[in-house]
Amino acid sequence: MKAKSVLAGLLFFVTVGMVQAQQGWNWPSDAAMEAKARELNAAYVDYMKSEQFVEATKGLNWLLVNVPDLNESIYINGATVYNGASTQVTDEAQKRVYQDSVMTIYDLRREKFNNEGSWIENKAYYAYQYYLNDRTRLVDIVNAFDRAMEVNGKLNTPGLTAAFFNAVYRHNAYNKAFTKDELMARYEALSSILNEAEANGTDVSVPRSSLEQLVVVMELIDCDFIENNLGPKLAANPSDMDLANKVFQYAVQYKCTNTAAFNQALDIVDEMNPSFATAQVRAMKMIQARDYEKAIPILEKALNLAEKSEQKAEILFDMAKAKGQLGNKSAARAHALEAARTDESKAKDAYNLVAQLIMGSFNDCRKNVSRAEDQALFIAAYNYYQRAGNSEGMRDAKARFPSKEELFTEGKQAGQTITVGCWVGETVTLATRD
Repeated sequence: MKAKSVLAGLLFFVTVGMVQAQQGWNWPSDAAMEAKARELNAAYVDYMKSEQFVEATKGLNWLLVNVPDLNESIYINGATVYNGASTQVTDEAQKRVYQDSVMTIYDLRREKFNNEGSWIENKAYYAYQYYLNDRTRLVDIVNAFDRAMEVNGKLNTPGLTAAFFNAVYRHNAYNKAFTKDELMARYEALSSILNEAEANGTDVSVPRSSLEQLVVVMELIDCDFIENNLGPKLAANPSDMDLANKVFQYAVQYKCTNTAAFNQALDIVDEMNPSFATAQVRAMKMIQARDYEKAIPILEKALNLAEKSEQKAEILFDMAKAKGQLGNKSAARAHALEAARTDESKAKDAYNLVAQLIMGSFNDCRKNVSRAEDQALFIAAYNYYQRAGNSEGMRDAKARFPSKEELFTEGKQAGQTITVGCWVGETVTLATRD
């Protein structure tokens, strides 16, 4: 089994009571029968208390057969006695008899008393302990857990979720018992139980880790499943926020963000319950598709949702790139420089971007009146490359500075200040490339 050790070391805490007295004793009307019932009841309880479980089964069995309505205590204690007896014998056949007797005890208790919800998880727990390595009995474990979910609407012991899913995994691996949809439905139901328990302050890290490992081993979720199974369901019911969140989370977790299902889920989640992450990812996908005009308002939303300075700087920088692509270089520079002020770690990228914007503006900004004035644009770009620490960019920009001869011809000299026109609008100190 590929998931053989997934649940290694997992502990379960299931309450199994030892009962001495219960209300509503139904002693036999026949005096001799009553005397025997009282004698054997006291005897098996004494044996149980001293953990002589095999001896306890003898008197208990007589009570179960001859006075089955005596008191619920014989069923409550019965599970303890037969389970204990199964641990005290070495013969495998006899061990299984005692284990099966525990299951029978619970079935009889269900028939006679209307309190199944209080003990059904105990039965499922015992079934898991007894039958996990018997492929022919795995269905009994699954059925017991299914019954617990049916009766109580959930598992009240969150740790049992991992046991349940492990039994489902094994039953399916050996017996091909479920469709992929059925397996996913069980996984999602158990995940919901853990989510609720976690919200109430319970540490569910161990069972959650076990569930996630089993999902990976079972290869339940992949991009094809998200796209071809969950995608059509979401398309048919786009108002289902739970499903949209599920598609979004699965797609991110399993790296399926290039699917149509993810894009649809992303749009729905971002519209209905926006967060910085959803707005940022949505904007990035628009930028990748070169849909810059649509990306701008989404970036603005992300900026409003950002809580940390580094998040704001990221969005400001992306807005700078989008505005630059749209030809609004002045606004692009403003956003880039604001990103640098917001988060120092973004300064290098921001200054490089401004330098590139300026370098790419020569043809748009030159007036063809003064070569020195037109080439001063590259000095402005050089200054930003210098602030970015980009030596390669500095060399590229300097190679386009005016020459000494060009300055002399125009009556200008190095060290003289000049204002670069166009959208650049910066004053620089003239320098030459030679």
